[in-house]
Amino acid sequence: MTYPPQPPEQGGYHDPSWPSGQPGYYEQPAYDPYAQQPVTGPPAYPGYPAAGYGAPAPVRGTNTMALVGMILSLVGLAVAITAPVGAIMGHIAKKQIRETGEEGDGMALTAIIVGWSVTGLYVLCCGGYFLLIAGVIAAGGASTGGY
Repeated sequence: MTYPPQPPEQGGYHDPSWPSGQPGYYEQPAYDPYAQQPVTGPPAYPGYPAAGYGAPAPVRGTNTMALVGMILSLVGLAVAITAPVGAIMGHIAKKQIRETGEEGDGMALTAIIVGWSVTGLYVLCCGGYFLLIAGVIAAGGASTGGY
């Protein structure tokens, strides 16, 4: 059998399933994806709604200051000075997000909460350390004064 099947010869057997007088599958022109298509209106690009359905929503980016503030707040667990810097950056990022409509509100809130919490813990630890040193100095001075 030859591929594609050829129409029957004239005067020979005629298959009733073979269309006669009508353009068949094999008689149609090949599909050309680069052929000029008739333009009926503005083009609709993939991923965007067709014309008349509104413009696509603008892409909103993440606020960079919120991201940096969150990172600095988390690094503040190891390096105490970066925690309050991250919290302050979180406050600034929240203001920018309200004004510009960017994303990153959760990161800014995380920066504020973690930053001020870590700062408070370090202040308490340093205060307790200074009280301990003062107590040791006071106790050491009282025991040597009785000669």
